[in-house]
Amino acid sequence: MKRFSSILIALLVALNAFSQESYNSKGKNEIAFVATELINGAFQFKYERLLGDHISADLGLGYKSPEGLIRLSGLNTEKIKTNDITYSGFNIIPEVRYYLNDIRSTGMNGFYFGAYVKYSNYKSDLDGAYISNSNTAYELEFDARINITSVGLMVGYKLPISKRFAVDFLIAGPGAGFYNFSMTNKKDLPDEFYDDLNEALENYSLFDFLQSDFRFSQIKRKSSLTLPSFRYSISLTYAF
Repeated sequence: MKRFSSILIALLVALNAFSQESYNSKGKNEIAFVATELINGAFQFKYERLLGDHISADLGLGYKSPEGLIRLSGLNTEKIKTNDITYSGFNIIPEVRYYLNDIRSTGMNGFYFGAYVKYSNYKSDLDGAYISNSNTAYELEFDARINITSVGLMVGYKLPISKRFAVDFLIAGPGAGFYNFSMTNKKDLPDEFYDDLNEALENYSLFDFLQSDFRFSQIKRKSSLTLPSFRYSISLTYAF
């Protein structure tokens, strides 16, 4: 494995040197389309601006549609049954990057590391049915909101493929995410529903990591938590 990693790094360095010699782009601006976001039904574009010999700033804007390959199964307990959970919304991602190359002469290519802040605002509909302790049936119709602020570090590699185009590999972006959830109820429900909802969430595989203070109540239908976050992506860039 160590030998393979050494060969891979050497190959990337060689490709980088060859690309810089053959495709020396001195553009101070780049726009990019994040191809990997399409998997989750999202469209994200980025703008990067050269600021110094090794430093650039990047701003990403994206929209997440309800479609996508990543779907969350709904709740399915004896008392609560809901539809699959989908969500939509937007995100904003400012970044600061430090390139190992002198990007004034080579263009914004090669290995880089940096820091980012990501803000996401999503909404979701949660519909279904609830059976109370007295066997009374209720309809569920919630509007849910999720706000996420993530901060972290990143490392990547941008490979030129022509004078203007390059492929940007964001290899790793570990960080921390601060989640805020809120729900608006459109139907009348008994107080006991929120106890049953919290119990259902505790048994929900996605929420295995939730802390005990993550709970909704009749009075305060909000909750929050902090979780590790991780970013990776592949983007097609154009320099000008």
